[in-house]
Amino acid sequence: MATVIQADESQESRTTPPPARTGRADRVRHPAALIRLVAGVCWILLVLLLAGYARSSVFGLDSDVARGVDLLPWPPAKLTAALCGAALLTVPLGFAVDRVLRGDGRRVADAVLAAVLAYGLTLGLDLLAGDLTTLTHPLPAGLGRTDPVYGHFAPVLAFMTALGTAGRRRWRTALAVTLALSGLSGLVTGYATPLSLLLALLLGWTTAHAARYAVGEPVAAPPEGQIATALAGTGVRPDAVLTLGTGRYLVTQHGDGPDLDVHLLDRYAQASGLLGHLWLALRLRTAPRPLGLRPLRAGLEHQTLLGHAASAAGARTRLPVAVVELGPDAALVAYRRLDARPFAELFAELPEPPDEPLGEPPGEPLPDGPTDGPTDAELRDAWRQLALLQRRRIAHRSLSPNTVLLDAEGRVHLVGLARGEIAASELLLRLDVAGLLAVLAVHAGPERAVRAAIEVLGPGPVGTALPLLQPIALARDTRAALARHKSLAADLRAEVQRRMPQAPAEPVRLERLRPRVLLTVVAGIAAGYALLQFLFSLDTNPVNLVTEADPLWLAGAAFWAAASYPVATFAFSGFVPEKLSFRSTLAAQTAGSFVKVASPGGVGGLALNTRYLQCAGIPTAQAMSSIGVSQLFGLVLHMLQLAVFSALVGVNGAEFGSDSSPLPKGWVLGLAGVVGAVAAVSVAAVPRLRRRAQTLLRPLRAEVLPRLLDLAQHPGKLAGGVAGQLMVSMCFVLCLYCCTRAVGQYPGFNAVAVGFLAGNAAGNVVPTPGGVGGVEGLMSFMLATTGHIDNAGALAAVMLFRILTFMLPVLPGWAAFAWLQRRRAI
Repeated sequence: MATVIQADESQESRTTPPPARTGRADRVRHPAALIRLVAGVCWILLVLLLAGYARSSVFGLDSDVARGVDLLPWPPAKLTAALCGAALLTVPLGFAVDRVLRGDGRRVADAVLAAVLAYGLTLGLDLLAGDLTTLTHPLPAGLGRTDPVYGHFAPVLAFMTALGTAGRRRWRTALAVTLALSGLSGLVTGYATPLSLLLALLLGWTTAHAARYAVGEPVAAPPEGQIATALAGTGVRPDAVLTLGTGRYLVTQHGDGPDLDVHLLDRYAQASGLLGHLWLALRLRTAPRPLGLRPLRAGLEHQTLLGHAASAAGARTRLPVAVVELGPDAALVAYRRLDARPFAELFAELPEPPDEPLGEPPGEPLPDGPTDGPTDAELRDAWRQLALLQRRRIAHRSLSPNTVLLDAEGRVHLVGLARGEIAASELLLRLDVAGLLAVLAVHAGPERAVRAAIEVLGPGPVGTALPLLQPIALARDTRAALARHKSLAADLRAEVQRRMPQAPAEPVRLERLRPRVLLTVVAGIAAGYALLQFLFSLDTNPVNLVTEADPLWLAGAAFWAAASYPVATFAFSGFVPEKLSFRSTLAAQTAGSFVKVASPGGVGGLALNTRYLQCAGIPTAQAMSSIGVSQLFGLVLHMLQLAVFSALVGVNGAEFGSDSSPLPKGWVLGLAGVVGAVAAVSVAAVPRLRRRAQTLLRPLRAEVLPRLLDLAQHPGKLAGGVAGQLMVSMCFVLCLYCCTRAVGQYPGFNAVAVGFLAGNAAGNVVPTPGGVGGVEGLMSFMLATTGHIDNAGALAAVMLFRILTFMLPVLPGWAAFAWLQRRRAI
């Protein structure tokens, strides 16, 4: 939730109006400032990485810009620099004077703090980045080099951003023109580089948002006189303005004019609960967009449009009668006041059934109290109001006991449409039905709520809402009300299913990100990183490996690592006679990089592929047979490749074509043949061994061989599968080879192939997730032995290879896994 300083008034007050808020300004830490701060830091780090590792590109950009500005007609350098420098100081000074005269002195003080911080960070970054010559170039007079962060750009931009230029077009234009001319002047006079200008702008913008979040933004409640004056300009005739709570006012009018409910939309309202809404938007596919991420005017227009659209649909709701801006950071929306109260105040929630011990008579009846719920006519009226909205495809999205109101005449009103949507999808309309079912069940019971819904909407819409009756899909107040009744949600689902047995009962997957999955991924990555650090020492830090690697060879390694997934898709499809969707199969192969984090060897990938084929409509026996054929061919091809590359390397580690014999000695091959023949004769001669062998080979004979005969009817697909198996291995070999070159090692290609093939075989044997430990150990040992490179270089290359093929694909694999789950493909 947003952190609010000195703001503790009650959100709703419906009895005696509380005292008006004082003139003392509140402060609110807007989470959007924190988001912009994090984004700015990321961009600054990206610029520094670009300056540190793309030196030739940066130097080329600097020289190109210098040649381009030489072609521009430009006044004398000293005069230009003086004018631009004066403008760069005049614009923020004039803006500060304007804000002080308008009574915004505290914001000016905050902006001065942001400018001081930006200036200090500029000096610090100049000292830290002094060695990055890509951020600087020689001064025109030859007396040193330029600063890594150009001039006063950062303090000026930090000052203006912290002071706030939203809605002040003239000042924004003046700032943009001044910064553009000053930057161009710096490029022409030779006192700036393109990256130093960009770094100054990013530093100023980021520091401004850091200061805004650290000290908070002042949010002053407008006085009643200002509200009355603003509303009078829209045709309203205000008589008195009473404060009802934080951001809510009651305005009475002269004569017979109706009373108005006035809502203040300002930074406080935008920041309230924004972090919670952001988390919900990240977690839930159907979550409404947080109001705090919209510009103030966009939120104002959206809220007004929804009110008019609902009224035009015939639904009873609050009708906006006046909308007025108080400034760039605040606006008022005036609604015709409703003499109605929410269900949460009118009706008590259903009592929980008492827990009675067995063998004892029932206790005394519950005491009298406000337990009477809405009548059947009121329930039907609530459903009619929702039906009017749904007929125009308007989604409410916030139905709760506080947004369903009942007036003295027994008429239901639906309010709180600020988060609604026009031209809503079918899923959002179904969510509204589920939400109103839950609200009415809390106060009237599941049976009456469902009966009234069927009488008004019919059984179809109510049945389609059954899979959406889950707490995560409901508004927060509704979810809290259901949580107070342990069995109410289950009783509601049971009642819908009792009346409509044919309705789908399986809940719809609405979550795009579960906290458990997020924690698992983060913990897995952290554990893998810690394990690799423990295994290999601090000299092979993953961050250092990536940042210190040769960028061209690193890009090549990343390309071959990424190319292995579409190649694996062709390899997998080649062993399945049935036609598969390439997109879904590619997602399944990508998801394998996620499931292998939690499973040893290739067990997770086998289970995932089997499930994928089952969901694709292939019978379980045939799906397992296809996986078995694929694994059999993979094993044979892997061993053949290992034998071929081992022979090419030679027994002494020499490359093919050297003086050493590239093939093993003849007696070694003869001994291997004799051992194989003795083993075969022993199995055939000993009954117990023969029965054991028959048991092991029965699945191969009963399932895999028939499936192989089916594949023989599609020689093109089988050839594609075999070629794909070979190419998958070659993609990983090429990736490992590029990794060795990226860390400055120069082994032979055959030696790299042996290192990968041997290490990959170990990965399927070692009982750790993804073969962690065994893969790295054997792969680095074989690479150092056959490639004649030092152990540290082999470890660094293997570590970089595992980062690209094991650690980084986890998040894309999780995304593919979630996508397949949503499509019910696994």
